[in-house]
Formats: sequence, structure tokens, C-alpha cells
Amino acid sequence: MLSAFSGGIHPDDAKLATKHKPIEALPPPEQLIIPMSLHIGAPCEPIVREGQAVFMGQLIGDSQAPVSAPIHSPVSGKVLAIEPRPHPNGSSVLSVIIENDGNDTLSESIRPYGSFESLTSEQLLQIIRDAGIVGLGGAAFPTHTKIRSGIGKVDTIIVNGCECEPYITSDYRLMLEAPEEIIGGLKVLMKIFGLNSAVIAIESNKREAIESMRKMLPKKGTGISIKVLPTRYPQGAEKQLIVAVADKEIAPGALPASTGCAVFNIDTTAAIHRAVTAGLPLMRRIVTVSGSAVSNPKNLSVRIGTPIETVFLATGGFRETTYKVLMGGPMMGVAQHSLSVPVIKGTNALLAFAHNDAVLASDSTCIRCGKCVSVCPVRLLPIYLYMYERKDNLELLEKQRIMDCIECGCCSYICPGRLHLVQSFRTGKQKINDAKKKGG
Repeated sequence: MLSAFSGGIHPDDAKLATKHKPIEALPPPEQLIIPMSLHIGAPCEPIVREGQAVFMGQLIGDSQAPVSAPIHSPVSGKVLAIEPRPHPNGSSVLSVIIENDGNDTLSESIRPYGSFESLTSEQLLQIIRDAGIVGLGGAAFPTHTKIRSGIGKVDTIIVNGCECEPYITSDYRLMLEAPEEIIGGLKVLMKIFGLNSAVIAIESNKREAIESMRKMLPKKGTGISIKVLPTRYPQGAEKQLIVAVADKEIAPGALPASTGCAVFNIDTTAAIHRAVTAGLPLMRRIVTVSGSAVSNPKNLSVRIGTPIETVFLATGGFRETTYKVLMGGPMMGVAQHSLSVPVIKGTNALLAFAHNDAVLASDSTCIRCGKCVSVCPVRLLPIYLYMYERKDNLELLEKQRIMDCIECGCCSYICPGRLHLVQSFRTGKQKINDAKKKGG
């Protein structure tokens, strides 16, 4: 029997604008900006030089750090510059600027590896590492590192097809249009972990995707099953998904592998399939482009390094003045300060909202209603975290487990006093990290 995680909310999913829009390939722009930090962990060092000719799929950045992932050129062309450029995280990051020659000439290093069944688990793991694959649900944690840390511990593979954030339909469309890639990548993961079964979890409001994935499964023999979960945000969050599917909870500070579970995003498994069968590294993202300020919302296949301004122009641009541009969903996305920042490996959506969508309060005040506590899926006390952060009481912030906050936004969404709760928690985490660095 499936278990329900605690808390959660039911926001309007706002997916209608794009759920019926097939994925369109966006031609790459004349120039691409490839940051050397496209993942959690150590950034890469450029291994190309200014003026050098590069080919599509060629390695342009790498690191020997255990938590890192190689970076490849999404086009063929020439390296114009290697310099700091604005990054979606708000900082300036060393980037490789590539002039696109429009030919998409493949690197000689790109070659299919054939059937995964003829390859060893170690060979498959190396292919995933060399392809630069990271978690494509937003976290961008290097996939090879995640797999390696779970070998011998994981007995349940969960593929996350919930896509519970409002507006975003990129994974949904992939389940409709390329289910064979998702299943193919999952079979690779099953071989690496030495497992005979796996679960694909999909929310109940995605009926077409559920049927599409079921049709790809033979009647017998794969060991892959589809689990239909109740529609509730944040159903797709890793910890909550493990509770819902496996009825196991991750202890504070522990990794999912401690429960015997490993969770992979829909597009991550598809990327694994492409890496093994076609030898293709991670060079593109499926991006949902939507929001009230977007003229013609779409799902686009976008080369990594494409400026987000180019992506918005492909949807007809803005139909009215924007209030906010987000990379990611409205609950957990990051507000962007510039349209010149590029699409990165973790970009699953770009949203633009009109001014009349702004609901601001000049007198944000807690009314002690307790709603934030009731919806927190991690069972924290958001109002106390907010109070302690405002008072710079780092000791009590840690005691109240602020580091366990997944920044899902449920508390901010439900708060009638319009408190900036998640923003406060992010600030509190940064204060704690800064204090530990000074003390260490």
C-alpha cells in the first residue's frame, strides 16, 4: 500500500498552456555561453583555448574531483572567449563562449556503444560519467557519483515522473514522445545496480503519460512497474517520493541510499539511454516556456548555453511588461536578474509573469495561524525558523533543523501574512555555512 507524506498543498497546476504542445527543437543561437559550473560540486576547468575550433559533443571542460561532471560543446564552431559571465545563480562564473558555425559537425569522439547488455556495470558507469549526465530534476547532482555511492546499498530504483510543480510539462511531454528512451535508460540503471525490478512513479493527473509508459512495457519480463500516486505538491521531491513509493523515511542528514532507494528524473534516464546507444553527451534540455507574460507558451528542446532571451523570443517574446522571470517552477524556481544568462543542465522551465500577477504585502505579519506548520512536508516549524533567522540565532536555527528544509515553498504559498519564509530560510542556511567557514 502506498503511503502518503505529511503536509503538502494543492496549487493550481497551470499546465494547460503547454501540456498539449509537442516538444520543438530550438535552433541554437549564433553564440552560446557555457558556464564551467553546470552541476553541484566542483566546477570544471576549461580544456580548450580561445580561437580553437570545436565540434559538437567535444569535451570542453572537466575536473578530476569526485563530485563533478564533464562539460561538452553543444555545437560546432570556434571558441571566442573564456571569461566570467553572468550565471543563473546570480554570480559571475568562468564560461566558454562559442561561436556557432551552424553545421553541428559531430566530434570524432562520439560513437555508439551498442547494446548495454554487452557492457559491464563499470563500463556503463564510465559512459554516464563521460557524458556529463547530472540529475535533471533541478538538483544537477552528478549522476555517476550518485550511482556509485548507492551500489550495494540500493534495492529500489524509482524514476520520478511526478513533475508536481505548476506550469512545468517538459517531463510529461517526454513521457508521451520518447517513452522508449526512458525505459532504455532505466534498464541500464537496473543492470548497474544489479536489480531485476524498478518503479516509475507518476502523479494521477497525468493519465496520458501513464498510458504511454505502460504501453512501452512488455507484459512480462522487465520487472518495471508503474505506480500512480495522488496529485499533491511536492510529491516529486526525493524524500517525499521515497515515503510515497517505498514507505521509508530518510533520517535527517542522511542520503536516500540509506533507505535502499535511488531516485532518478525522467529526462536523466533518457539521457543515459542516449549516452549508451548513440554516444551522445548531455548537450540539451527540454524546457517548458510559460507564464502569463509569454506570448506563445511552448516546450522546447534547447541547447545548453543558449541565452534565455533567445528562448523567450522563440515563443514570440513577452506580450506585456514582466514582473518576474524564473528559471524553474513558481514554487522552487530562481528569479533571474538578466535575460543574458544561459540555459544550464538544471533548467527545466523558464517562466515569465506579468505585473498584475504580483501579489505583494507591505505589512507582512505572522498571525499565528499555524498553516505553515500543517503543510510542511518535512515536519519543520517554519514560523520559528523565520523568527530565529530574523534574530540571527544560528544555534536555534540548527536545533530546529533548518538544513532539512527542502525549500519547496509550501509555507510561503499558504501563509496569509505573506511572510517571505523560503527567502528567509535560504538566508539562514547561508549564515550558518558562512559561520562554519569562519570557525573552520
